[in-house]
Parts: sequence; C-alpha cells; structure tokens
Amino acid sequence: MVLDAIPQSVPYPWPLAGRWQASQTALIVIDMQRDFLADGGYFQSLGEDLTSVRQAIEPGKQMLELARKLGMTVIMTRESHRPDLADLNPNKRLKGERLGAAPGMPGPMGRLLVRGEYGCDMIDEFQPMAGELVLDKPGNSAFYATDLGHMLQARGIKQLIIQGVTTDVCVSSTLRDANDRGYDCLVIRDACGAASQSLHDSVFASMEREGGIFGAYTDVAALLQDLAGQGC
Repeated sequence: MVLDAIPQSVPYPWPLAGRWQASQTALIVIDMQRDFLADGGYFQSLGEDLTSVRQAIEPGKQMLELARKLGMTVIMTRESHRPDLADLNPNKRLKGERLGAAPGMPGPMGRLLVRGEYGCDMIDEFQPMAGELVLDKPGNSAFYATDLGHMLQARGIKQLIIQGVTTDVCVSSTLRDANDRGYDCLVIRDACGAASQSLHDSVFASMEREGGIFGAYTDVAALLQDLAGQGC
C-alpha cells in the first residue's frame, strides 16, 4: 500500500519523497527496558525521576500497534553489555562509577545494563512479537557497533520512524546517525521521553532548524488521524 505524506508532521510533510510504503519503513523502538523505565533500574539509580520517561509508554504502545497493523519492520533496541563487560569502554565505566551506577553493577533486577538480566529486558508493554528484531547496542546510537545498517539494507528500508527513551540521548543519537546515512526520519514526539521536559523539548526545537536538519516529528494522534484519512 502506497501512502501519502503526513501533512501534520513538523517542519515538513514527511517523507520528503512525498509518498511512502509501510513495507519500506521500519519502526525503531529505542530502549524501552526495565533498566530505564522501572523502579530500581539503571536510570533511577543515576538519580533520575522516572515520571517524564514513563509518559512515553502509552503513546509508544499505540505507535507499535499501528506499525504491526501496517506490516512495518519493527526493530527494538536495548542498551546493553556483554556479561563479561568486554564491550564496556573505560570512559563509560568511569562516568557510571562516579554516579554509583556503572553498567555491570548489581541492582534490584540484576546487573545493570547487562544482557540476560531481568532489568535489561523490555518492559511488559514492549515485549517483541515473533519475527520482530531485537538489537543489543553497547552505546547510545543504534548504529554504533551493531549491524543495524546491514539489517535495514537487507530489508530494503528507505524511511525510519523512531520512538523511545531517552529523547536527548539514545533517540537523538540514533536519529542523527540515521540522517547522516540518508534515511528520512520521523520521530514520534509523545512516544519519546527524557529526564526532564526541557531536555525532551530541546531535541524537537533542534529538528526544526534548517528546514528539518535531522528529520521531522509528529504525535501519535496526528499520525493516526492522517492515516485514517487515507483509509488505514
């Protein structure tokens, strides 16, 4: 099914090509893990308030359901490290130690940000379905030290829709890397969350520069409305 551009996206009707197909579009769901969204996880151990990041859960669920309905490729990422921490660079380790929450340290849900631990896995609302891809990444961007680029190329993906946490770190890093690789990106604003509203808002303010320097953004309700008008 060929779809028209989304007129309610900012700062331009997405995608720039004017039309798009769900089969050539991937939804990238960034780090909807217990370590970022649940009590006792990595994010809370840093001293952060979970209120703002948790606001992304319900809109994110709506977008995920839409992507599944349209038959889009769904890729869920986890910021995570090997159990032996061989992929944890010294700089990231030292930063974490200064705040008392380095990856690999014990927490209420297992070792923080370590693959195979309960806290590292997705929250219940974002458990992947059969056939959906899960990508473990040791850094902020989903492209860093992963095979995401190859996965997208192998599936013929031309556009990306991005959501998740946190807006100003892993979502923004992935967005910028995707833009540099030539992908026209749409970020679902209310399906993202940061430690504070100001950090969240700053990302979307930056996206409005230079006619959409990193891509466009919209909210779930606006996207659903646009697609309903197209018979979806």
